[in-house]
Amino acid sequence: SAMELTSAFLICAICLGISDHVASADTQAIPPENLLVITAATQETDGFKRFMRTSRQFNYTVKVLGLGEEWRGGDVLRTVGGGQKVRWLKKEIQKYADRPELVVMFVDSYDVIFASGPQELLWKFSRMNHKVVFSAEGFCWPDQKLASKYPPVYTGKRYLNSGGFIGYAPQLNGIIQQWKYKDNDDDQLFYTRIYLDKAQREKYNMTLDHRSRIFQNLNGAIEEVVLKFEKGRVRARNVAYDTLPVVIHGNGPTKLQLNYLGNYVPTAWTHEAGCGICDDDLLDLGDLTDEELPTVLIGVFIEQPTPFLPEFLERLTTMNYPTEKLRLFIHNNEVYHEQHIQQFWQRHKDRFPDLRLVGPEENLHQSKARGMAQDECRQDPSCDYYFSIDSDVALINPDTLRILIEENKPVIAPMLSRHGKLWSNFWGALSPEGFYARSEDYIDIVQGKRVGVWNVPYITQVYLMKGEVLQNQLAQVNVYSQEGMDTDMVFCRNVREQGVFMFVTNRDEFGRLISTNNYNISRLHPDMWQIFDNPVDWKEKYIHENYSKIFEDDENIVEQPCPDVYWFPAFSDQMCDELVEEMENFGVWSGGRHKDERLAGGYENVPTVDIHMNQIGFEKEWLKFLKEYISPVTEKLYPGYYAKAQAVMNFVVRYRPDEQPSLRPHHDSSTFTINIALNRKGIDFQGGGCRFLRYNCSVDTPRKGWSFMHPGRLTHYHEGLPVTQGTRYIMVSFVDP
Repeated sequence: SAMELTSAFLICAICLGISDHVASADTQAIPPENLLVITAATQETDGFKRFMRTSRQFNYTVKVLGLGEEWRGGDVLRTVGGGQKVRWLKKEIQKYADRPELVVMFVDSYDVIFASGPQELLWKFSRMNHKVVFSAEGFCWPDQKLASKYPPVYTGKRYLNSGGFIGYAPQLNGIIQQWKYKDNDDDQLFYTRIYLDKAQREKYNMTLDHRSRIFQNLNGAIEEVVLKFEKGRVRARNVAYDTLPVVIHGNGPTKLQLNYLGNYVPTAWTHEAGCGICDDDLLDLGDLTDEELPTVLIGVFIEQPTPFLPEFLERLTTMNYPTEKLRLFIHNNEVYHEQHIQQFWQRHKDRFPDLRLVGPEENLHQSKARGMAQDECRQDPSCDYYFSIDSDVALINPDTLRILIEENKPVIAPMLSRHGKLWSNFWGALSPEGFYARSEDYIDIVQGKRVGVWNVPYITQVYLMKGEVLQNQLAQVNVYSQEGMDTDMVFCRNVREQGVFMFVTNRDEFGRLISTNNYNISRLHPDMWQIFDNPVDWKEKYIHENYSKIFEDDENIVEQPCPDVYWFPAFSDQMCDELVEEMENFGVWSGGRHKDERLAGGYENVPTVDIHMNQIGFEKEWLKFLKEYISPVTEKLYPGYYAKAQAVMNFVVRYRPDEQPSLRPHHDSSTFTINIALNRKGIDFQGGGCRFLRYNCSVDTPRKGWSFMHPGRLTHYHEGLPVTQGTRYIMVSFVDP
């Protein structure tokens, strides 16, 4: 929604101190020193701190009422209330009753920011030619029956909102001294009744800011508010009335969006340049020794079968952070992953001697497990930060932890999304019911077209929390548990309700999210099947580390041992090993001519002992591999030919001295063939290789993971040389038959 951007981008305008208006000489009729801003707050929440930062940036004089007092004004987020603010204001404003030159503005603080300074504010107020101006909105709250009593309005919002008003001190004092109600009575209803009384409206010369010249209430104005971008400046604009409001108020349901959408920091603006609102209080860990760095408890949560989990666990050890400053808590809810946890522990138990592991035998719901991990930090004064990470997060940036700590936010997440998708670990906005709503700038943030630190209403899967937040604001809150709600939804709602801001940063590249949707752990090596759902992780695990050098002109990695026979790296050792293990696990090795053509996908010219890809259910994944990784090589090495990457004959061949040691001369049923060695000569077998008879050229030292590529029909008549010892495995594909 457009209004979500208000806080995000206005903060930048605040940083620069930019106003779209140039005040004329008559602005000086009300000097800025004649303005007093009054607000009310019982606690210094993140929203209050943000309000005060904006007020300082624009040099407003602000008087805060109620700090440290108990709030007895009711639950104004959900129902009526707020009278306690009027009681405080009644006492305070009486001090200025005899100062006719003084202009007093009252605004809420938890859900308000300034977009411009006192000069523009007073200029706009003076041009309205009234003694008292209240903000306006499109809803008659809290008594709808009063709607018909409002004066007619030909353009703009008709109904009074008490979240912001401005006026001369004597007139405001006369209005506010009429308060004689309870603290939990409704303040807006009180002001509304006075405004609807024509005699009082005229007596105090009252009006409403119908066109949002000064006050912009966001509730009900989602489609009206956009961001005005110009070189070096950003300002919220009401396009319905063509105005640039000075005070932005996230009232009603929009409180969740204004309060938790914030600092947009273009990369061209730096902290050193003085963008204090955008980058306030950044930490610098650069000069700290390892002993001086904060202590971090890492909570790891494996709540469902997850692809590439061993790689996930290894990344915990490659973070650029001293392990003596890290403590590890792991909740594993999947029996399948116990093997991976055990392997990880055996390799790294010296790094994490205090590891706490809660396994599937505990039968612990994730809400309990997450709460247990937080409690370890909450109850330990030495726990400076709590870092929660789910197993479907691939954090590739080893500096992630340092970057998040240096942002110095109460709760912050690195922005991650699924590769090539808009699915991410944050929401830019909430619906009125508290569920997902796409913000206007969500796509730009996910795609990195807008870069910054964003104040958001929902984060999930990975985030860093300050220990002091757990030990103070959230000390008594059961953060994760509520019947019938997802754990992440409960967490975010509880954090929001405690007035704690959540942020997401996309100022750095951090990694990606793993898709777990189609993960089938009934297979021996299920990661092999992830080429569609998680292509980047699949490539990192299964494609040879030097594959990309094939396309670098200054690299001579591709060899040509025989005419038009090319040799290049294709598979990682892991892919070779797992493919062989999958075939042996399947175990049904053929003699070449299958009775059921549907199994083999076709017939072989020369029978071999083999298993075809479609027999193990890997056919479509293999064809994807051919298209993504073999076709580009073909087009580079055979200029002018564009591979279709079609193949019905894709199989692993097994050679043994006592089974089938060699293969007689033959042509392949293909335009071109690839032949990938899956194990090592001299270690796993002796002999073997391939001889091209027409050229009397042999390649008898195949390399594990490397592929031959040669034409199929007509020219490259060839034979398989005998294996004299051990077992040789090769992957063969007849491409574009």
